[in-house]
Amino acid sequence: MAVSKLRILVVDDEPAVGDTVKMLLRIDGHEVETTNSSTEALGLFESGRFDLVFTDFAMPGMNGHQLAAAIKASAPEQPIVMITGHAGILLPSPDVDFVVGKPFRLEHLREAIAKVMPEESLTA
Repeated sequence: MAVSKLRILVVDDEPAVGDTVKMLLRIDGHEVETTNSSTEALGLFESGRFDLVFTDFAMPGMNGHQLAAAIKASAPEQPIVMITGHAGILLPSPDVDFVVGKPFRLEHLREAIAKVMPEESLTA
């Protein structure tokens, strides 16, 4: 099964990490927008329609759990994947649907997408 093309928002305060995630997701044909700020991410989320959000955990200001909670408050069905170097010690959050540990590879991102996207997003 493959996943159809998705519109994905990537939030990471480290530009190199956000750009890496963007590059990897584009390999599979996804449309990806990145930002380095949780506050900016909320603005982008409200102004555009995203199928999926990838967020880092440790960011200045609003961390990934807080960003996920803010997004889910307005869009409870929004799939959210957290990418973090703290995967082994991070407490679960009801607002995060899947966690990918750093370092990661494209296969890890694909696995996360397959786990969180609704069945209708899968194509034969």
